[in-house]
Amino acid sequence: MSQPVELEAALTPHRSLWRDGNFLTMWSGQALSQFGAQITELALPVLAVLLLQATEFDVGLLGAAGTAAFLLVGLPAGAWIDRLRKRHVMIVADVIRAVALAALPLLWWAGLLQIWHMVLVALVMGVATVFFDVSYQSVVPSLVPADHIAEANGKLESTAQLAGIAGPAAGGWLIGVITAPFAVLVTAVTYLLSAGALLRTRDSELVAARHDHDPLVASIREGLRWVFGNVHLRRIVGTTGVSNFFSTITFTLLPIFLLRTLGLSPAQMGVIFAVGAVGGFVGALVTPRILRRLGEARTIPASAIVFSLIALLLPAAVAVPAIAFPLLLVQSFLGTFSVLLYNITQVTFRQRITPPRLLGRMNASIRFCVWGVMPIAALLAGALGTWLGVPTTMWIAAAGALASALFVVTGPFWRMRELPTPGD
Repeated sequence: MSQPVELEAALTPHRSLWRDGNFLTMWSGQALSQFGAQITELALPVLAVLLLQATEFDVGLLGAAGTAAFLLVGLPAGAWIDRLRKRHVMIVADVIRAVALAALPLLWWAGLLQIWHMVLVALVMGVATVFFDVSYQSVVPSLVPADHIAEANGKLESTAQLAGIAGPAAGGWLIGVITAPFAVLVTAVTYLLSAGALLRTRDSELVAARHDHDPLVASIREGLRWVFGNVHLRRIVGTTGVSNFFSTITFTLLPIFLLRTLGLSPAQMGVIFAVGAVGGFVGALVTPRILRRLGEARTIPASAIVFSLIALLLPAAVAVPAIAFPLLLVQSFLGTFSVLLYNITQVTFRQRITPPRLLGRMNASIRFCVWGVMPIAALLAGALGTWLGVPTTMWIAAAGALASALFVVTGPFWRMRELPTPGD
């Protein structure tokens, strides 16, 4: 069956993605939704902590609700997604997220909003995000040729970080002008625009016929076996999972740490997020240069060392209140820079090495492991914050983050320059 002319052009080897209208359509939609997500990332904590007076436990419960879906439905989601058109899954997920978010300002306007409403919306958003994110990390190979996958990932990550620069600043302004609940509406609109862009995007994905599908449990098992049967993927999962566990403890309590413990304003918190996004954007831009200098394999442990060490600066801000704000700016920039360098490198390797029919299950299996720990960590953050206090909990999380790099630092990555290819 012949492909559309636009898709044939998109799959022509060595064609610049800047001239690929199909990829640019999808990319523009993601840029808008990522911008909106950054606004909500600032607006929701302000809504919970300052307007609803959420406790440490409330914040932990809210964080757990947002990520619980990766633990509860993460594995079967991958098997289901491999049986569906991934772009179509992303469209439905965007619409669901838009509708769920729109409920918050309506409840606030009616004077009915409570913390349990936010928890319920977070649960719905979490399920939709599981399906969207797994599809998002699996759809790129069906949009661009294999030799452009790294370029596509770099462009998508660059946009995410640019959105992170502008989003918090816009979010802070919107919160001041129309209040936090209604700032959330902007994100809902961007999700709908993202769905519209995806409707106009074309892909080359071929879904297996229904009678060719394996039983669900067998499909899940095959995805797990693929991930943990590869020594490189196995160690990447170890580092990413441990890092996510302890960073979730940190980020769950971060709004309370910044707004209450350190006494910073929402605007200053937005600046910290924006500077972190600048670091991520720079990291995405220079990743190709670093890969040429260090090699793909060595970049993974090197970047892990940086982001595990730099995490110590965050709780250290309590000890030096006079320079806490500039210290947090440095920590945010370097931390996000190194995380983006690590993520682009390892995600590109995962997409390149995995057969197309297993992409959904591979990403879902990894997400189950590395994001499934997050609701547990969020609940633990609430408990530890209540019991030991926020600063002590932040130090525990920073100390635990140091252990995350051990999986890739002690693995085979230092002994090679480039990671294996499918032919290997």
